Amino acid sequence: MIDLRLLREDPDRVRASQRARGEDVSLVDALLSADERRRSSGVRFDELRSEQKALGKLIPRATPEERAELLQKAEQLKTDVKAAEAEQNEADETAKRLLLQLGNIVHTDVPVGGEEDFVVLETHGTIRDFAAEGFEPKDHLELGEALGAIDVERGAKVSGSRFYYLTGVGALLELALVNAAIAQATEAGFIPMLTPALVRPRAMEGTGFLGQAAENVYHLEKDDYYLVGTSEVPLAAYHMDEIIDADKLPLRYAGFSPCFRREAGTYGKDTRGIFRVHQFDKVEMFSYVAPEDAENEHKRLLEWEKQWLTGLELPFQVIDVATGDLGASASRKFDCEAWIPTQGKYRELTSASNCDSFQARRLSVRMRDEQGGKKTVQPLATLNGTLCAVPRTIVAILENHQLADGSVRVPEVLRPYLGGREVLEPIAK
Repeated sequence: MIDLRLLREDPDRVRASQRARGEDVSLVDALLSADERRRSSGVRFDELRSEQKALGKLIPRATPEERAELLQKAEQLKTDVKAAEAEQNEADETAKRLLLQLGNIVHTDVPVGGEEDFVVLETHGTIRDFAAEGFEPKDHLELGEALGAIDVERGAKVSGSRFYYLTGVGALLELALVNAAIAQATEAGFIPMLTPALVRPRAMEGTGFLGQAAENVYHLEKDDYYLVGTSEVPLAAYHMDEIIDADKLPLRYAGFSPCFRREAGTYGKDTRGIFRVHQFDKVEMFSYVAPEDAENEHKRLLEWEKQWLTGLELPFQVIDVATGDLGASASRKFDCEAWIPTQGKYRELTSASNCDSFQARRLSVRMRDEQGGKKTVQPLATLNGTLCAVPRTIVAILENHQLADGSVRVPEVLRPYLGGREVLEPIAK
């Protein structure tokens, strides 16, 4: 959530952020009103409680004649205090509910617009000219089936559409990608983590996934658990309700977990193969830093993602995601999009998001610092960055490194994790 002081002091900035996101601007004024009512009802409650306490001290010393009048007044005060407390609680709940609906304040440099209004910041690698090489590229599913690596037909038979099996070299390729990604992250100072796939409501709400993203979240109603769509959720909640000493920051974790997404609203989109699926594995980077270091950490996460994709020898571009496509928690997001030959366009493989103190405030993750000889406690900043979303990365590797005979060259960075194998070859039918 945002800092309420910012809302009070600069509501126009919050309105502008909501407008840029394409979200409800009237929410700002509703929250301002609820906040004012919460504060005024709190003052009223405190005044009545103070009066009630003072009256309680007078009654034992009063004469019999005065006591009757004071007792009558005490009864009225008791009723008034109870009503004031109820009003304060109601106003507080309203303010909290509205505050949870408000997205993070977008960074001033973020391009304004929707999904297609991103700005390309960098382009890396060379797109292959398959025509010059004398053959038409196959898509990842045709390649994967020939390699004995992907089975979507049985995935659909067992679990329904957008499910799949990785078999043979497909399973080995996933394990190689995960091990290589964790190795890079560990070398960069991240602590590897295997995280829960089921979380309680507070963890999911605290990271901002029960607002506009709720339609894509799987909820187990009987047990009131949520299946995570990314290990960002359990990693963000790992230090929930804790105070971290500033000298221990930054804290960096690399989480590996299964991820589950309903993909609501994407029917008919990317239905072939394993590009957009309901369940996949992912290695996610997550950082806790001091607020003043958040922007630099954001750039560092992006550099690690670029290092990863460069090591996989994939052509890719880096985009500055537009305001309407940020998600509630991020103030700014950079995506790395790899070139997919059979689609003739760049598609998202990784994302790096700066969430400032938005998630930390919701999850009560704070840092203890010392300023001017005095210790202070304040929310810290959280950031997240995808290092390897396995299925999409497999898609990009198969299509970009395919050879004319249907085999696929293995990028050098993965060879140590595949027993030194340099090429994945089609299996005999």
